Amino acid sequence: MNYRFVNATIVCPVAGTRTGDLLVADGVIVDAVSAGAETIDCRGRHLAPALVDLGVFAADARACRAGGIVRVGLMPDQAPVLDDPGIVQRAALVGRPDLWIHPIAAATRGLAGTDLAEMATCRAAGARAVGTGRGWIADSGVMARVLAYAAGLGLTVIAHAEDGGLTRGAVATSGETATRLGLPAAPAAAEALAVARDLMLAEETGARLHLRQVTTAAALDLVRAAKRRGVAVTCGITPAHLHLSDIAMSDYRTFAHLSPPLRSEADRQAARAAIADGTIDVIASGHDPQGPEAKRLPFADSAPGMAGAETLLALSLILVRDGLLPMERLFALVAANPAAVLGIDAGTLQVGKPADLLLFDPAAPWRIDADAFASAGNTPFAGLPVEGRVLRVWKGGREVTA
Repeated sequence: MNYRFVNATIVCPVAGTRTGDLLVADGVIVDAVSAGAETIDCRGRHLAPALVDLGVFAADARACRAGGIVRVGLMPDQAPVLDDPGIVQRAALVGRPDLWIHPIAAATRGLAGTDLAEMATCRAAGARAVGTGRGWIADSGVMARVLAYAAGLGLTVIAHAEDGGLTRGAVATSGETATRLGLPAAPAAAEALAVARDLMLAEETGARLHLRQVTTAAALDLVRAAKRRGVAVTCGITPAHLHLSDIAMSDYRTFAHLSPPLRSEADRQAARAAIADGTIDVIASGHDPQGPEAKRLPFADSAPGMAGAETLLALSLILVRDGLLPMERLFALVAANPAAVLGIDAGTLQVGKPADLLLFDPAAPWRIDADAFASAGNTPFAGLPVEGRVLRVWKGGREVTA
């Protein structure tokens, strides 16, 4: 199908923001189309690359459509674990054509952190990266071998960065809130310790390292310094860690039980500064929905995680309204950069790129209603008024309608 999008505010992470037309032929963005192309009047609304959500734990097609997401990097923490080429291949094919799932293969067998998984065969089966999953590889020798093996294959290692020796059994960050609530807690330094080790090993091996979530000031300073030294490192964060501090856990609100846990207000402000100065490369939903049976428990017994796919755009747009970054840079964080981490040539509106498109109204108000979510409705943002509504989504020039 050929399209002519007219009267659009076109947002491209590379070319910037402009008003005008965008042309699509045979699923690709082009500079000319036939006279018979279907015309879509955008009426001044924003046309941008559809989102690439890096590091989801559940590939919910309906939730992704509602959030403007057409590609996801699926974490290896599945049942069964993504450590076998057959399992990886099946995962890669499940959502097509509307949702493209890009598996992140397990770095170690069963995510046990001991024996290396068959990364080469998993890559041949469709894996776009390898990851440590929800946990940290405690053995530095194993992590060094993971990084060296992945470097030889041209794969990025996506790491969870918290020292497991400090965080074992913890559900909160040490501080006033955890003390007042009597929750088992770990120091924020657990993140910086893990980040420091993994950065040194990545520098030693020449591997590409993506730290899936970096949420503390000390760890962000380490990433900033490593980038200056030329280390091939990128890092991400979720909207929850940009907009909420550990105060959100007050009254034992299990919907605010996340991994990593919410941090202090000082760390939250440091994360916002890291968005503004370019230290943080990716904003991802961290989509890990939990059912009521996993959340309606005492805080320490509840499962960490939240449904984030449907709110990724609206919560990220807050950063634009707050003046931390322009619209085109936001779409680098939610589309172009996560695609680059996965080695995918997508996430921009340049000629020749896939027509993965998102039409949205950045000023449309709505209230986050967890009960209306397509996935399990647990979110710490329930009831929050936001702006930014997804209107229509296309994957490779084909409209996604459900």
